[in-house]
Amino acid sequence: MTQALIFVIFPFCLAVAAFSDFFTMTIPNRVSVILLGAFLVAAPLAGLGLTEIAMHLGAGLLMFSIGFVLFALNTMGGGDVKLLSASAVWFGINPSLMEYMIYVSAFGGLLTLGILILRAKTSMVHASGLPVPVHLLSGRKVPYGIAIGAAAFVAYPSSPLMLAALG
Repeated sequence: MTQALIFVIFPFCLAVAAFSDFFTMTIPNRVSVILLGAFLVAAPLAGLGLTEIAMHLGAGLLMFSIGFVLFALNTMGGGDVKLLSASAVWFGINPSLMEYMIYVSAFGGLLTLGILILRAKTSMVHASGLPVPVHLLSGRKVPYGIAIGAAAFVAYPSSPLMLAALG
């Protein structure tokens, strides 16, 4: 059961968040709640002690603090902040969190660049008949949940919970 929690819940939640952000520009709050709740169940089952669990929760608090500032400056959406905070809990304060944040930044930059190029070519996209969501072409925001999800898939194998599950 522990391995199922670790192997399925985190990737599934990040995939749901990424697809939801792509199609609706929103990330459901329940995704972040499920991520946090599943961690609290999976961590002790995976053998993490109270100190380690506290460090993981500290990673989420750290990301939430940084994200809150970015949200206040109107540079990051609230759903993105909550998702990033809840997913950071699965990494903890260790090198895997830094790896995750580097991937989030890199994928976020590529995503933003791609959307800017797409928006510059809006007439060609419309003419081609590609089914691109309208908010991607005309909005001012970037669905950063896609970058967070992609980064999570790449960085998750080095997370402490994944390493514990693999033995």
